[in-house]
Amino acid sequence: MFRSFLRKRVKQSISLDNVQAVFFDLDGTLIDVDMHRFVPVYLNRLTEKMKALVEPARATRAMHHAVAAMFANPDAGKTLETVLFEVLSDELAISPEQYRECLEQFMRDDLEELRPLVAGHALSSRLIGAARARGWQVVLATNPIFPRAVVDARIRWGELDGDMFHHVTAYETEHFCKPNPDFFRENLALLQVEAEHCLMVGNDTLHDLSAGQVGMQTCLLTPWCIKRPGEGFRPDWQGRHEELLALIEA
Repeated sequence: MFRSFLRKRVKQSISLDNVQAVFFDLDGTLIDVDMHRFVPVYLNRLTEKMKALVEPARATRAMHHAVAAMFANPDAGKTLETVLFEVLSDELAISPEQYRECLEQFMRDDLEELRPLVAGHALSSRLIGAARARGWQVVLATNPIFPRAVVDARIRWGELDGDMFHHVTAYETEHFCKPNPDFFRENLALLQVEAEHCLMVGNDTLHDLSAGQVGMQTCLLTPWCIKRPGEGFRPDWQGRHEELLALIEA
């Protein structure tokens, strides 16, 4: 019902003439992955590597608390990785060095086991290439609750070339999460692009379309749409990958 509502009411119009940059979400936008499946498997495998330090179920609870703290972080002087470390220190007495060692073990031994949970989209590479062909800067604007290595793995599993992005968000470098408007402001400042010259492309009516709050044009890709009636935002344009590709290539 919500999707049909959008199709009837959303103005199917965006202007690309003055666009200088495009932000692409990753999960559910450029790749097909159900994060309700991916995250539990990720945490289960990661916290197993922490069992010499803490009981895995307790570590999993602390990781959930850390993610909530990342989403709520208001401090531009504190990376989201730092937020994670603070929660793990407070709740589990685990140091950053201990956590990084566990993460490295997970990356070495378990990460590839998550590959079957991710699939690509046939047109994603063409969308990125078409944007670059127009001279646009391209940001992979995934919610930065994962380390860069896990983001890079999902890019690779989705059969995308990570070198095509001018910037990739991850918890080591970012200070805010979507839908916080400061997530977009921070990355616009990094690119030195004004919001009105930037396009946000995503599948989440809250997290991705919140870019409209800072003045960015927003595009909702519908195949794997996450609909949030009552708290989401309306896009400037919505449609399928092939429809957006036709607009960019025109």
